Amino acid sequence: MQIRNKMYGAIAAAAVVSMGSAVAVADSPDGVFPATEINVIGNVSVTTQFRDIQKPYWTEVIPKLTGGKLKVNFKAWNQMGLKGPEPFRLAQRGQTQFASYQLGHVSGEAPINDTTDLAGMSPTIDDFHKVTVAFRPTLEKYYEEKFGLKILTLQSFQAQILYCRDEVKSLADLKGRKVRSSGVSQSDFLSAVGASGIPMSFGEVQQGLQKGVIDCAVTGTLGGYSAKWYEGAKYLYTLPLNFAAGVTVVNIEAWNKLDADIRKVIEDTIQKHEDDMWDLNRSEGELGINCNTTGPCTEGKAGGMKRVDPSAADLKLLRQIMLDTVLPRWAKRCGADCAKTFNETIGKVNGLSASN
Repeated sequence: MQIRNKMYGAIAAAAVVSMGSAVAVADSPDGVFPATEINVIGNVSVTTQFRDIQKPYWTEVIPKLTGGKLKVNFKAWNQMGLKGPEPFRLAQRGQTQFASYQLGHVSGEAPINDTTDLAGMSPTIDDFHKVTVAFRPTLEKYYEEKFGLKILTLQSFQAQILYCRDEVKSLADLKGRKVRSSGVSQSDFLSAVGASGIPMSFGEVQQGLQKGVIDCAVTGTLGGYSAKWYEGAKYLYTLPLNFAAGVTVVNIEAWNKLDADIRKVIEDTIQKHEDDMWDLNRSEGELGINCNTTGPCTEGKAGGMKRVDPSAADLKLLRQIMLDTVLPRWAKRCGADCAKTFNETIGKVNGLSASN
């Protein structure tokens, strides 16, 4: 593991160098803004969130509002050859200033990252949003004190559902199957139904499904379509496991070095940017299912997968596994203080109680 982390670190450092230098500041000719260059790592590039919201915000809106004095080097983490956890590590080390990533990808490093998006906890995206709002102050404080990172946005993707090569009629059919998961709580859930959670980067999944390296994979309803997972998976099981909690952070030291006027531009616009991501994902849940199956699909040709909706029994089982397995295992990993904070924040929103 240590060798692998060093290898990823070297790849990640090279990727950041390819984006441009670290924060560079020079005097502005008109004295309004300093001439500044920053690196921003965006989310996975196949998503509409990246294409329609993140990229325009960082490459058009922010440079325009700063009078063109702020140059933004912006790339998706997969375009840089990164696997998922590396944007967090790069931002923490100050090798990039801003980064977006999925919290589940770093839940193994810090269990608190899984707190808002435990598998089976939020039946709908609106439930997930309430939980996120409730826990936000705790997560912000933890990130600042432990990681030296300032949270700018907390967001989601669409419901995380199952793409399978072979027929799935119920959760019982997952027993013995190898399933790509993107977080520890997803793996906890899968183990409870007799499946094996397999860590695999997003970009490797399509071939993994086509070649039979994995039997199923979990991702968002539209994200999987955009990545053409339907070419290897023929059955879409629409049980919503969770919502792929995401975050955008900035290294605090780098943030403090930015001119106050530039920080204010970002602060004044970042909430709308976050709201836009939530609104997009609320609208894309059913669209993604339609695009993967028989349409209608505004994103392209329908994928032709067989849609399988969960039974009432499987919805009940999902909830029970969350209570009996996912929540207790998370609480054990995160610790007594973490469980206590969960009860004082999220517990007040959804009535759950975690014990360590």
